[in-house]
Amino acid sequence: MPDSILPRAPALLDAAGAAALVASYKPVSKGAALKDIGRIDPHMARFIGLSPICLIATADAAGKQDVTPRGDPPGSFKVLDEHTVALADRPGNNRLDTLRNLLENPEIALIFLLPGTNETVRLAGTARLSVDPELLASMAVQGKEPHCAVVVQVRQAYLHCAKALLRSRLWTGDYVQPKGTFPSIGRMIGDQLGMSEEEKQQREATTEIAYRDGLWAPIK
Repeated sequence: MPDSILPRAPALLDAAGAAALVASYKPVSKGAALKDIGRIDPHMARFIGLSPICLIATADAAGKQDVTPRGDPPGSFKVLDEHTVALADRPGNNRLDTLRNLLENPEIALIFLLPGTNETVRLAGTARLSVDPELLASMAVQGKEPHCAVVVQVRQAYLHCAKALLRSRLWTGDYVQPKGTFPSIGRMIGDQLGMSEEEKQQREATTEIAYRDGLWAPIK
């Protein structure tokens, strides 16, 4: 385990202590309070249009949450109007965590990132699924359309400051880990599931094929 892990469980605040802690923070600044403009303005629309990746947060009916990354070439995330954005659902592992959550709870939140830019765009609203042929055709990559699209009705929209990405030095490469720091994902999951060496090798081969041939459409 990393050396940074505490040798004991951390002390936790009770409900009253947590409430007192939150109340002790300084009041929100005027700029931060007003930055949610509730719509996608031209600056955010251009940012989203150039972004190749976003993070999607959803929750099921019980409130159990999931966050997943979605990556695509710039232009694949579609701003349909100042209150609507659409995202392609590309081939994955078919856990369908996001889609299943949306069936139970339409609430969704998004963070769009742009390589080299430390600010981000944050949206929140409600989502529905679409198989509209024209929309899916507009999201095709290498001639392959997504299986469906997630269409978000936006109620919250704002630019987020750069502090988190500056602290993490995300785009500088300062914290890049050399290749080989970790085993392949197939091998790590194989270790977690107690697979045999042969099964791990098969999983590694399957993953390699999926990464090479299955980014934009399911492998047949």
